Amino acid sequence: MIRTKAAARCRRGAVLALPGLWVAGVVVWELLSPLGVHFVQLLAAAPAIACAGSGRRQCVLLGGGCALFALVPLGSAGRADPAMRLGTCCAVLAVVAAAWLTSHRRLRLTRELERLREIAATAQHAVLRPLPPRLDGLTLAGGHRSASEGALLGGDLYEALATRHGVRLVIGDVRGHGLPALGTVAALLGSFREAAHDEDGLPGVLRRMERAFHRHLGDRASGQSPPSGEDFATVLVLQVGPENEVTALNCGHPWPHRLTGGDHRPPAGVRAEVLSAGEPLPPLGMFPLPAEPPVRRLTRLLPGETLVLHTDGVEDARDAAGRFFPLTRALAEAAASAPVVPAAVVDRVRAAVLRHTGGVLTDDFALLALRNDRAPDRTPRGPLAGSCPHG
Repeated sequence: MIRTKAAARCRRGAVLALPGLWVAGVVVWELLSPLGVHFVQLLAAAPAIACAGSGRRQCVLLGGGCALFALVPLGSAGRADPAMRLGTCCAVLAVVAAAWLTSHRRLRLTRELERLREIAATAQHAVLRPLPPRLDGLTLAGGHRSASEGALLGGDLYEALATRHGVRLVIGDVRGHGLPALGTVAALLGSFREAAHDEDGLPGVLRRMERAFHRHLGDRASGQSPPSGEDFATVLVLQVGPENEVTALNCGHPWPHRLTGGDHRPPAGVRAEVLSAGEPLPPLGMFPLPAEPPVRRLTRLLPGETLVLHTDGVEDARDAAGRFFPLTRALAEAAASAPVVPAAVVDRVRAAVLRHTGGVLTDDFALLALRNDRAPDRTPRGPLAGSCPHG
């Protein structure tokens, strides 16, 4: 950060000094040239340089100075040709006027662009809202990165809500990335936010999301952007119940990781493991949901343990040699300290992905981490695995 600020200051200093150096160079060249060649006409470029890099005030001040220099006889050639000096002065004033008008239009367009960016950022944040830092005894953090330049988010989504059934979460990835996928993301998140409170079981939540997904595709087909026939979305709907049991419905999405340990005693440390619970259902949009979607019991999240949910843009990120991003190892390294801090895990893994890819992303990616900070007496003992019919 310090290096970035120093580099920015150096660039601003160079931009401010360049017009003055140009004028000084022209004047010295005119005075010292032994051939009687006219170089004073080059002064007309100085106001344009100042206006492009420094602003309109510097343009006017430097333009006035250049006009005076053009009228002053410089060297033997300057004293011999007053008409040339007068023409150069007029050219400098014309450049100042043109640069002033151009910069005024540029400033107006820049303000409009900044206002549009602010509106777009507000709209995108309304779709993918920041997660609360704590929710029903869980500490949460989320992060995302769009592969499209200028977009804050794209085809990845996540949300966490406290309901009477426990904390319900969703993470998903719609086909495509960047702004074109934003409408599908909004439809899925909107249906989840309603269904998570209304439905008693996770299958009902998933069915509501499926219906919203198909309605969105139908509405888009009636507009100017018909669906391609290959539209789908991977979705993982997860619930952390009042007794810390973790159940999930998975439609083609990567399974979450659990982070345990972190007591600084080698060889213990933090361990990252995938909570796989069999083959997931196909992604939404490919096939209809079965009559009884299988709700999987993943684990019981003990106090201090952390779950990390992610989209496939993390695992599929490649470096210049084509190697995939080592997510499990990166999670263990990002959570090397105790206690595990979800926000730090998200930030470190996101930075590690960008380092791995050299900052060149081919797909959006999202991360969501949650740590169980509930009281230990809320956690019953015993194994928890398999599937349950109602969730």
